[in-house]
Amino acid sequence: MKALSFPKSHRLLKPGDYGKVFNDVRIRVPHRNFLILATPNTLGHARIGLVFSKKNLKLAVQRNRVKRRVRETFRLQPELPGLDIIVLGRQGLAQLDNQTVTATLNDLWSRLVRKHRHAQSSTPAPSRTGKGSD
Repeated sequence: MKALSFPKSHRLLKPGDYGKVFNDVRIRVPHRNFLILATPNTLGHARIGLVFSKKNLKLAVQRNRVKRRVRETFRLQPELPGLDIIVLGRQGLAQLDNQTVTATLNDLWSRLVRKHRHAQSSTPAPSRTGKGSD
């Protein structure tokens, strides 16, 4: 059962944690109903923070339903790299059913992993040639 838990260590808890992601966005995964922002961390596992406003989801029951879906799909993603992730809700979420939200989020998680791998592979390694080489 431990593999399926969602401990506090996998959540962004403090305003400073959110600020680090908002101030240093390395990966953006946009979608019509969601926006995922991410930046690498040194913890070795992903952490998630949620931002769903009343402007986009009027009723608390709608916000809570979507947040439950986000947390559940995040929890079931074993291949997520060490990133601090913020999921923002956009307009139109209230009209989506649970199946659509889950399918969309699963697609967004896989896009996030691909973008992270691409960013890692495209990061240039420090060159060994330069001053002092003959």
